[in-house]
Amino acid sequence: MKTKLILTAFAMFFSVSLFPQSAQEIIQKSTDLIDISSMEMLSTLKIMDAKGNVRERQITTAAKKFGDANKMLIKFIAPADVKGTSLLVYDYDTKSDNMWIYMPALRKVRRIVSTEKGKSFMGSEFSNADMSKPNVNDFSYVLSGTENYQGKACWKIMQTGKNQTIQDENGYSKKISYVDKSSYLCYKVEFYDFSGKLQRVQLLSNYKKQSNGKYFAFLMQMENLQNGRKSIMTVDKFQAGSQLPESAFAPTTLDK
Repeated sequence: MKTKLILTAFAMFFSVSLFPQSAQEIIQKSTDLIDISSMEMLSTLKIMDAKGNVRERQITTAAKKFGDANKMLIKFIAPADVKGTSLLVYDYDTKSDNMWIYMPALRKVRRIVSTEKGKSFMGSEFSNADMSKPNVNDFSYVLSGTENYQGKACWKIMQTGKNQTIQDENGYSKKISYVDKSSYLCYKVEFYDFSGKLQRVQLLSNYKKQSNGKYFAFLMQMENLQNGRKSIMTVDKFQAGSQLPESAFAPTTLDK
């Protein structure tokens, strides 16, 4: 019996050594861990320019899955100059997402085309593409080493779009994610521009575990190292699950 146990333990160790986790498997686990398909939240977005001037926006967000689409509705509720501005995102697992925006000043719902997805989200350092969940299979992944970040041993996963169209849609040539080896939570992301220079750095913190076992970062910061601007998103209230009907996530209701 003792010999059998030793052989079993050796076989398990040998199989793990032969088949280590791939970079894509690590990213998939990290993505699954924060995949909350239904929720509602109230958040504050602070936009700081290079001189330290701050603009503040209050935002409501609701998300829910219907069929093969994860639908997310983002609405600005304050201050008055942006109140009513809305962004609607349809995320799909196997095809490109769809986005629409409503600007009260124009009184028109407009679809965001692919070339605009990598552009600024409402004047912040977050992009429109940052508001949606990337399709894991659209990218190639490489484990580019390990590094300690704030006392956490992290894998460094380099991610690049499989073609130029995907890179253009997301607005970067590559990004490097710092994923905690013990929890699989991502705490830092570096975004590189199309000349290969580091452009933006995102920091994620204050993760809170929800009743369904998923995690959500209640503090997200995006700093643009090239223009000196910074944006901080703080979650003020969060609720797992949403009772909104599918009709609330329709492009035709964005101006309501």
